[in-house]
Amino acid sequence: MPITVKSPREIELMAEAGRILSQVHQELGKALHPGMSTLDIDRLGEEIIRGYGCIPSFLNYNGYPASICVSLNEEVVHGIPSADRIIKEGDIVSLDAGVIYKGYHSDAARTHAVGEVSKEAEDLIRVTRESFFEGIKYAKEGNHLFDISGAIGRYAEERGYGVVRDLCGHGIGTALHEAPEIPNYEMNRKGVLLKAGMTLAVEPMINAGSWEVDWMDDDWTVVTRDRSLSAHYENTILITDGEPRILSLTEDTP
Repeated sequence: MPITVKSPREIELMAEAGRILSQVHQELGKALHPGMSTLDIDRLGEEIIRGYGCIPSFLNYNGYPASICVSLNEEVVHGIPSADRIIKEGDIVSLDAGVIYKGYHSDAARTHAVGEVSKEAEDLIRVTRESFFEGIKYAKEGNHLFDISGAIGRYAEERGYGVVRDLCGHGIGTALHEAPEIPNYEMNRKGVLLKAGMTLAVEPMINAGSWEVDWMDDDWTVVTRDRSLSAHYENTILITDGEPRILSLTEDTP
């Protein structure tokens, strides 16, 4: 599948999708509290997304049954919301969400600390976010895709973390997942040449322990094999002829 280069009009639509998604994340982050179920988060997320006139990207995508992926503690990604899964003080909660605005997707994830969490959890969330920004320093026209991958992986691994290898970022546009795949670790080749107009979902998934993961019996939820904590940070970005533009991050969102 070729990598699409977006037109100015497409970029405008994707920027609006990203702006809306940043607001969705901001509202969900403020609402998170001990005692709510992961299903509560999902229902609120869908309500907010539809309130902005958008469609949830994830609902029924390849059979996924919810609008928000809600992953707790050792869950890396794709946790399925449930009325029985109650969030507690000290948990870390990864929220992965996407919106469709006028046919164009935006995709972003944030990991939140619920109340007082361990220093280990705080450090993991921080380093995961920092690894994203380390990676996109290389997200410039004329660089290669795997420059991003290597920078993310080196940053996290040098600090003692495991970088998930079984899952990766992706291109994005009129489809939620487009070419190319974007690993979060060093590759032994360069990858495609980056060009202005490419839109990418860059998403480090970083574990406090080993990089190894397992899939649960629901065929969606991915957990750390050693049951160590995991964090996820993602944004939809636009390659330009200068610095990358982060479409799903506004000045007032973390």
